[in-house]
Amino acid sequence: MTFLSRLFRTRPDPREALRPLWHRTVEIAREPEWYAQCGVDDTLEGRFDMITAALALVLLRMENDRMLAAQTGLLTELFVEDMDGQLRQSGVGDLMVGKKIGRLMETLGGRIGAYRAALGLEPGARTDALASAARRNVTLQDDALAGLLADRLLALQSRLAATDADRLLEGTMP
Repeated sequence: MTFLSRLFRTRPDPREALRPLWHRTVEIAREPEWYAQCGVDDTLEGRFDMITAALALVLLRMENDRMLAAQTGLLTELFVEDMDGQLRQSGVGDLMVGKKIGRLMETLGGRIGAYRAALGLEPGARTDALASAARRNVTLQDDALAGLLADRLLALQSRLAATDADRLLEGTMP
C-alpha cells in the first residue's frame, strides 16, 4: 500500500453500525398504537414528539450499558442527520437549518432529562411522573390520555431493558 493510498483511504463510518437501531427506533415511534390508543396527535409535531420519546428511551437504555454508553453520541448523530434532511426537504434554507437543529437537540436533551427523572423514581410514582412528563413533552389529542401513553412508554422501556446489547444494536428488539 502506497503512502497516498493510506493517506486517502476512507474509513467506514462508525455510525453505520447503529443505523439498524435508528431505523427500528423510528419504526417504534411510527407504530399506530401511539396515535390511535394513546392519543398522540398524528401531526408533524406529534410524530416528532414520538421519535424523541422513543429515542430518549433508547439512549437511556444505552447509557446503562458499558458496551453501549460510548455509542449514544453516534445514535444522536443519526438523529441529527435525519432531522437535517427532513428540514431541508421541507424547504428550510441552509442559513436556518443549524439554528433549527440546535433547537431540536435542546428539545431532545430536555426530554431525555424528563424521562430519566421519571424512570428513576420508585415504581409507584414512576407512572404518574412519566404521565406528567408526557403531558409536557408530547402533543396529545387529550391530556387525559397521558396515563395510557405513560403505560406504553413504560412497556417500551421494559422491552428495551430486557434486550441484550447485540440485539439492540441490530435493531431486533421486541
